[in-house]
Amino acid sequence: VVYGSIATPFKPDNRPSTLPPDHTHKWTVMVKGPRDSDITHFVKKVQFKLHETYVNPVRTIESPPFQVTETGWGEFEIHIKIYFVNEAAEKPCSIFHFLTLHPYGPDAEEHRALYKPVTSMNYDELNFPEPTEAMFHILTTKGGALLPNNKGSELDPFSREVEQQELDRLGLKIAEVQKVLEEKRAKIEEREREIKEIKELRAKKEEEREKAKKMEEEEEEE
Repeated sequence: VVYGSIATPFKPDNRPSTLPPDHTHKWTVMVKGPRDSDITHFVKKVQFKLHETYVNPVRTIESPPFQVTETGWGEFEIHIKIYFVNEAAEKPCSIFHFLTLHPYGPDAEEHRALYKPVTSMNYDELNFPEPTEAMFHILTTKGGALLPNNKGSELDPFSREVEQQELDRLGLKIAEVQKVLEEKRAKIEEREREIKEIKELRAKKEEEREKAKKMEEEEEEE
């Protein structure tokens, strides 16, 4: 499923007069299928637990679109609980999303100056290792919410193409880390050899000193 939020700052000239004075953004948190594909054949309802300062902070949405729209000024974590259709007999699934209102990164100031929406979307696979027979039947006959092949919009950019690009990127980074580790390991082994050689040299010199001392003592005795 795709889940996340989009937050739009209020411009001074279009700010609703009924808003509390400290509310700076309008935001929507949502759960949906990739490319808005239908998920109602296996999702019955979605529960959003907002910050306790909101009126009725626990919101249950029983039909699509599974989303909640509010206004506010602060960022906080939203507990999302996905309930599956009754015939599936599966336990609810919990996910967590951090509501992001403000832009971050090198373009943050420009983003803020233009009052651009801040989008924070995620894709997560709901895995059923041992599904009930009913859920297995639902997913195999009606299908799940599968990733499309090609990249989509900013609100829903997830696709097999993007997934493969991310896997390739991770593969390159892993290779880089492995190279650094091998270089560090080689340096450690080199240092260990140097230390061993130094210890052996010291031991040899100590042995020579002991021999010389013993010879001197023997000469004195004679």
